[in-house]
Amino acid sequence: MKRTDTVPGEKWYGKFVKNNTAGKKQTIARKYTEKKQLHGSQPGYPSQERFRAADAKLITVTHLFNASAVPDDARKVLDNFSAIVQGVFPSNSRQLRSLPLDIRQLSHELTDERAVRRLGYMNNPAYISAYVRYFTWWNLVRLTRLFANLGSRSFPLKDGDYCLDIGSGPLTVVTALWLACPELRNRKLTWYCMDISQNVLSTGEDIYLSAAARTPPADSNAEPHWNIIRIKGPMGTNIREKASFITCANMFNELYQDGQFTPEELAQKYAAALRSYADTKHTVFVVEPGVPRQARIISLLRDSFIKSGMAITAPCPHVQACAMNGLHARTGGTAKWCNFAFSTEDAPQELLKLSADAGIPKERAVLSFVLATTATPEVVQSRQTCESPLTLRITSDPIRLPGHRTGYYACSTLGLTLAVDVSECRYKSGDNVTVKTSGDLRTLRKDAKTGAKELSIEE
Repeated sequence: MKRTDTVPGEKWYGKFVKNNTAGKKQTIARKYTEKKQLHGSQPGYPSQERFRAADAKLITVTHLFNASAVPDDARKVLDNFSAIVQGVFPSNSRQLRSLPLDIRQLSHELTDERAVRRLGYMNNPAYISAYVRYFTWWNLVRLTRLFANLGSRSFPLKDGDYCLDIGSGPLTVVTALWLACPELRNRKLTWYCMDISQNVLSTGEDIYLSAAARTPPADSNAEPHWNIIRIKGPMGTNIREKASFITCANMFNELYQDGQFTPEELAQKYAAALRSYADTKHTVFVVEPGVPRQARIISLLRDSFIKSGMAITAPCPHVQACAMNGLHARTGGTAKWCNFAFSTEDAPQELLKLSADAGIPKERAVLSFVLATTATPEVVQSRQTCESPLTLRITSDPIRLPGHRTGYYACSTLGLTLAVDVSECRYKSGDNVTVKTSGDLRTLRKDAKTGAKELSIEE
């Protein structure tokens, strides 16, 4: 029997398919309308988020890793660092061909094979070459960028001061500070550089002197470089003078190789050791890889510095309890850990290629650090208030939130804070954001996932 209830050229079942699709659309629309009517007036429902009044107005944003802050002469040194190393620690063509393999092997021994690594591994010429040509280069990129953005005022050093770099290796911190802060090149400083490997200290001093020769002080009357005193030995080795500035980079990461100490034990033991070297007025800088366990140590050291009467210069905008202490983070805990990252797109192209050849490409440079200095009780007390203006330190990449919003985890006197970027200013990890708040901050809503206070910020 021929059907007569279809449109010419249309399949006989077409109208049933169309009706069914239309029915589904109507059902979806009806459910959405009902849900909106039910929840639309409730705080937190996505459709309402973009219309809520902001809790704060943006005043300033200061970057922590602005590439343009690195001096031009320092950038040239970083771009040509392989040539500097070749000049002071030459390798033949065969050794250079095997360099990517040596880097990859050393990377394993510094990470997943550290339990079987020899303590004096840095006395191996092949490992020294791999370390200074790759790991030192990357560390200089990180620290030079960080020091340049912190600025020379963060390091209150004067002529005649003594400085101590513990676990100095190839003098990475000393070289990075010289490159990053031209004002400090004019200071007459003496550095005690302490490490268990005399060979790597000697190589590092040659690298530093070569870098300093390419970046002379602006003051023609200043010394052409800082005075370097090499100290062979571990932390605890005596030095003659008390230090006004104490630094250690990636040292606690190295101390994990035997697995004998917990972060709490390490922090307690070595915070006291650091203080034993310090002059009456002193500054301490500690930096570690930006992973949970190392961030935990940084947090514990920070607590110890505060208890001893020091003020935190960076990165913390307060001296209250650490809101990102990394407790149990490495074993699946919910605690955030304090770390900062920047893209490596501005890193030297030769270094990026070397990373790729070694099979360990690096798209981001990550670190955890603390910079603390002696301060009066009044200074410490003034940083413990929640009054406006409020300063936040951004500690994450952008986070997608309901209601087409963008947020960032941050640290402030409010504790762990979820900064909601209402105006889409697009903050970056490490940014120091100052805002003028409005209303009662005690009534701020909390992030359902972390319990962080939500603070919406408009430009």
